[in-house]
Amino acid sequence: MSAGSDRGHEVLVADAVDLPYRTGFGDAAISIAVLHHLSTEGRRKKAIEELIRVVKKGGLVLITVWAVEQEDKSLLAKWTPLTQKYGEEWIGPGSPRARSPSSCTLESIPETEENGFGERKKDSGQSYMQSLQEITSQSESYSGASTDVKNANNQQEYFVPWHLPYHRAEVSGASACALANGLAKKDDKKGAVVYNRYYHVFSEGELERLVAGIDNAVIVDRFFDKSNWCIVLEKKL
Repeated sequence: MSAGSDRGHEVLVADAVDLPYRTGFGDAAISIAVLHHLSTEGRRKKAIEELIRVVKKGGLVLITVWAVEQEDKSLLAKWTPLTQKYGEEWIGPGSPRARSPSSCTLESIPETEENGFGERKKDSGQSYMQSLQEITSQSESYSGASTDVKNANNQQEYFVPWHLPYHRAEVSGASACALANGLAKKDDKKGAVVYNRYYHVFSEGELERLVAGIDNAVIVDRFFDKSNWCIVLEKKL
């Protein structure tokens, strides 16, 4: 964030499904490794619609997401597969909608609810900890699973470790709270706080299927690049 500001760029923190730009604002938009962190198809599609909305007619939108077809297969062994596919926005460790049971709260961007996604849930500390225990139990159940089961072709939901260096970890005390509440762990060897980040990795053609129902944009390019599926859209209306 600060690097962009230091270079004189305007930098914002915003919700991917409710962008703070007027319609037809820019010549182009890019979404690099963002869409795969949204845990429902409806919200992934809404994020694409927002990218299209904020560009001018004839404007281009580039979207990249992690692919199921990872070129480095050894990475999969470091990820925690999730058996559950989420029918509504995921609630659990790391989710903006998860509420800490302690007095020390995690800072996150509140989600804007859209029609069709239901009312926002106010989770109690008890329900939150139950969710955490369920996810932990699920992770442990996979520890003895065979590689064939873990790396099944239809596996698309994962927790992926994300390392935040110690020198960046205490902004607003959020990492201290995460450690205290079991949302993160310390890795002294790497000098980092380790979080589990939710990923929905995309299969071939999945991005195209999401865009198929959007009538004001067309796909002008699609390609695979370093374990990422990528598309370029052009706004038509």
